[in-house]
Amino acid sequence: MRCCEIIEKLETLAPVCYAEEWDNVGLLAGRRDKEVNTIYIALDASDDIITEAVHMGADMLLTHHPLIFRKLGRVNTDDFIGRRIVTLIQKDISYYAMHTNFDVMGMADAAADALSLTDRSVLNITFEDKHITEGCGRVGQLPKRLSVAECAAFVKECFQVPHVKVFGDLEHFVEKAAVMPGSGGSYIQDALKAGAEIMITGDIDHHKGIDAVAQGLTIIDAGHYGIEKLFIPYMEAILKEQLTGVRVCKADFKEPFVVI
Repeated sequence: MRCCEIIEKLETLAPVCYAEEWDNVGLLAGRRDKEVNTIYIALDASDDIITEAVHMGADMLLTHHPLIFRKLGRVNTDDFIGRRIVTLIQKDISYYAMHTNFDVMGMADAAADALSLTDRSVLNITFEDKHITEGCGRVGQLPKRLSVAECAAFVKECFQVPHVKVFGDLEHFVEKAAVMPGSGGSYIQDALKAGAEIMITGDIDHHKGIDAVAQGLTIIDAGHYGIEKLFIPYMEAILKEQLTGVRVCKADFKEPFVVI
């Protein structure tokens, strides 16, 4: 199957029109006419991932986070991004990223599904027309009323993470939750407006965490990677279902840092 045919399926799932203006999604390196026999799926196009994709004989690399965010003035081996791009092109690996378009059309509901949220609504509307309202994150009801301590344990189990960071009273009880995969600091006000009692997200710093609590919102930080690694099995299942004659491989789950 040619790369362009696979891209058509990817963009049916998560159309590029749902991506934020600042984002950089789509085919970022390589050939659209490349014949693809093996796809490798990962969250980031890191050095280790590209090495593994080469080792697996991948013809196409699919990631959530784009390797190229800002305009590049040159592509050479003087910096790590250039080296990665050069390797991908040398190895004839077509590289595709689906980021904020997937956040809207995939990641948000996958995270809400993991938490079994009901009575859902969009946390932050980013796209709206006559027929549809969509956006990042979801707000809904937890399966039952939980203490914050119980909810933290539930989040660890749902997302299979070794630890979470909690801002708030562990003995307080919550039921209405917001979930925002990735970095959720800038969505705290959205969660408050939606009436959420707790927000599950990643990358919450000291000041945003304590300020959220001061406004009545408990925060559980399960890590940026911790939640968004959902992308890997989600896309594996879809591609295996929709592609014929293409081998689909995925990166192993590996936290990008350790807590000592």
